[in-house]
Amino acid sequence: MLFAVLARKAYARNLQYRGSHLLHNAVSAVFGFIYASIWSGLGSDSSLGDYGAKGMVGYIAFNQAVLWITQFTTNGLGLEQSVRTGQIAVDLMRPVHLFYQAMSREWGQVWYQFLYKFIPIYVLYMFIFSLQLPQKASVYGWTAIALIAAAYISICMNYLIGIAALWTTESRWLYWLNYSFSMLLSGFFIPLEWLPGWLRTISSFTPYPYLLYYPTRIYMQFEQGTIVLGALLWGIGFTCVCLAVTHAVRRKLEVQGG
Repeated sequence: MLFAVLARKAYARNLQYRGSHLLHNAVSAVFGFIYASIWSGLGSDSSLGDYGAKGMVGYIAFNQAVLWITQFTTNGLGLEQSVRTGQIAVDLMRPVHLFYQAMSREWGQVWYQFLYKFIPIYVLYMFIFSLQLPQKASVYGWTAIALIAAAYISICMNYLIGIAALWTTESRWLYWLNYSFSMLLSGFFIPLEWLPGWLRTISSFTPYPYLLYYPTRIYMQFEQGTIVLGALLWGIGFTCVCLAVTHAVRRKLEVQGG
């Protein structure tokens, strides 16, 4: 199947850079260690709610690993660069839907980052912080579903960012705007229940909590797995928007160059 081939090729392309990616893992692990150490220090003087000092360390550790499959998605799925070079015209002429092309390639990268970044980083944290694994098999199943849904939502959001370059010619600023909101509203720096009320309300009307906060809460057994239904609804909504936008793009395309 074509889409599986695209995913495999993206995965194989990343395999060529495993050595350099070790540096990414090391830097990411250091940042996570710093965040966890800060919360561990704060926990010595405060209860830190339902989490406790040990729980907050586990929260930060899992979040830091999950970043690689739900947050660090390719900028605009590479569509901005495709627009800049004019390659987008060729991509749209192919008898394959542009959204499915871009999504399939990104799934290959997500799978690579899960195997070579998520797992090594979290295993390292398990030994450093003596983290405990969940005992229930259902927790792993719901967490996997939550992570897949989160990765898909992130892919859709970046697809829309990338395809916006067809109208703006430059959509990188949208990527960084989305990244900034995501870091704040996804519960990465601080659990969402500790945010100011008005900010927590804003967050509840966005897909960002489903990228980090809820997958982590499910893994830590603070949430029921059924919370992923919200992520599935967001995924369906984003799919419809992505398909509609792609249909609009195919109706008229102007490639500018010089």
